[in-house]
Amino acid sequence: MKTLLWLDDIRNPYKDNWVKDFSPIGTDCLIYWVIDYDGFCTYIKANGLPDGICFDHDLGLPNHFKRINGGMSKTQSKKLKPLEKKGYDAAKWLVDYCLDNKLALPLYNIQSSNPAGKENIDALLKNYIKYYNK
Repeated sequence: MKTLLWLDDIRNPYKDNWVKDFSPIGTDCLIYWVIDYDGFCTYIKANGLPDGICFDHDLGLPNHFKRINGGMSKTQSKKLKPLEKKGYDAAKWLVDYCLDNKLALPLYNIQSSNPAGKENIDALLKNYIKYYNK
């Protein structure tokens, strides 16, 4: 069975048709949900490349905590520090991993609601495909 690596700190891939709407490999797959950069890298190091990857860009930002806790004040949210690594960093790590191991990039999609972050991830991965995927 195909595997999908789902990188997102908020969106549950099992709810609200996220996988149906964003999976580059369809819905008949095993889904591995990781919520941060470290989990993303750890999964790939331990298991190799999945058949597909779905990226979120903003991982662990204060606005996400506000939404989850539904009433956190701006003062409280400012005390929370965003995680240093974003989905773009995971995409860069993936490109380096594929280059180092002479691997083709898995199929991917981006479910991020951050338009600039989504564009940056997509441009990075499209460049890898254009110049290095074989």
